[in-house]
Amino acid sequence: MTEMTDIDAEQYLITKQPYYRSVADEVARYEAAYDVRMPVMLKGPTGCGKSRFVEYMAWKLKRPLITVACNEDMTAADLVGRFLLDVNGTRWADGPLTIAARIGAICYLDEVVEARQDTTVVIHPLTDHRRELPLEKKGELVKAHPDFQIVISYNPGYQSLMKDLKQSTKQRFGAMSFDYPQPDVETEIVAHEAGVDDATARKLVQVAERSRNLKGHGLDEGMSTRLLIYAGQLIAKGISPAAACQMALVEPLTDDPDMRDTLQAAVQTFFGEAAE
Repeated sequence: MTEMTDIDAEQYLITKQPYYRSVADEVARYEAAYDVRMPVMLKGPTGCGKSRFVEYMAWKLKRPLITVACNEDMTAADLVGRFLLDVNGTRWADGPLTIAARIGAICYLDEVVEARQDTTVVIHPLTDHRRELPLEKKGELVKAHPDFQIVISYNPGYQSLMKDLKQSTKQRFGAMSFDYPQPDVETEIVAHEAGVDDATARKLVQVAERSRNLKGHGLDEGMSTRLLIYAGQLIAKGISPAAACQMALVEPLTDDPDMRDTLQAAVQTFFGEAAE
């Protein structure tokens, strides 16, 4: 049996500063949480900046970042590791959670409620005083590196009895709530990220505000900041605002014809044209 060792932590470092616009004291609060290695839970709607915030903090703290996009098919082995067969025989391959614990990375479990509850319980020993990860199949107990921290995120708007975190998991984390930025700040973000002028960015934000008022009244979720940036990028490439909004804002949000008409009317209100 051979074993994979000598993990290169450098490959997980973020070398270029990610653009992140602070909206309150979230940076200071996260830094304090990291100083005491508190596990952190980020709550907020889709596309509001949670993942970008984690990237920014990993860069600011100069720590490696390992991100896991959680899904319902993810198993505990996908997180901690498994034995693999190759031409040299059997070897153990660490999963992303184990790698992060070994090298002192920030491990970010994105949309953690998408994972099965029997999978997420493997993080429990890493989120209390033990800070350890049992690799039962391998017979090893990994003691987390002093710099290791675990961060999870989820969207409370999609909570259900079938997709929610157990209290035994939630109460292992400090929590920070995120939401879409105030209009002036969101305008600044969209203009910077999409490469459009402030006037165009402001109109996109106004369209988004209309859609967010429809949450629970025909829409499961309003337009995210991420979608506004997509629309702005299309506009910056010469696509008409109406067509860009239809492609990036309206069509991804709903398949209902009446709701599409409502959203397209909001686009026409601010951009004064209809998509062809």
